[in-house]
Amino acid sequence: MSLVLEATGVTKTFADGKNAVHVLRGASLDVARGEIVALEGRSGSGKTTLLSILGCILTPTAGRVVVDGTPVDARKLVDIRRRSIGFVFQQFNLFPALTAVENVEYALGLKGVRGKPARREAEEMLDLVGLGDRRDFLPRDLSGGQKQRVAIARALVRQPAVILADEPTANLDTEVGAQILDLFRTVTRQRGSGLLVVTHDPRVRAVADRTLEIRDGIINRSGNSGKGNVPLCLAS
Repeated sequence: MSLVLEATGVTKTFADGKNAVHVLRGASLDVARGEIVALEGRSGSGKTTLLSILGCILTPTAGRVVVDGTPVDARKLVDIRRRSIGFVFQQFNLFPALTAVENVEYALGLKGVRGKPARREAEEMLDLVGLGDRRDFLPRDLSGGQKQRVAIARALVRQPAVILADEPTANLDTEVGAQILDLFRTVTRQRGSGLLVVTHDPRVRAVADRTLEIRDGIINRSGNSGKGNVPLCLAS
């Protein structure tokens, strides 16, 4: 399978007064099309910083990142982020004044799709994640699991090469979290995007093809084999 995300020797150093804080120390990973990779690590291990670099929000101090065949540099961050990357956040990050379909439409607008084509695609995406009957609901009228489904639909618009999910089940109960993970598995396989999930949730291993660990800014590339074909009910 072709790689949709590749990071090689990524370092990130922040200045703290006269001192340098080395958050990432040569982290390397890759994600293939249709693959689910889980990345685990304790608080302070560098997960969030790495995710921001992979998502073209931050630039690395050193190292190389390639997204869907395009090497990333500071001049391309916004373009690559809009064209090739979808985000799913722990806090959902939905606009409270917009309905479910309008939240998805907004993401399409950022990619240059507006009007009737945007509405049609947004409705199709909500149907895909099982929320076709909730498209006109505001976030306040949706459950946590339904909000996360809207967030997933938003991330999938325009079929990005890679989806980055930051603790996507952290605010969900056990049953709903399992449903969201099963949805991730289904849509990733169907649409061919690569999925990188940063998580503390051991249930993610049930859907991941590989599980990696980041510690002190370095990734253990040997990781553990995922159990992507194991039913979630057996892994919880």
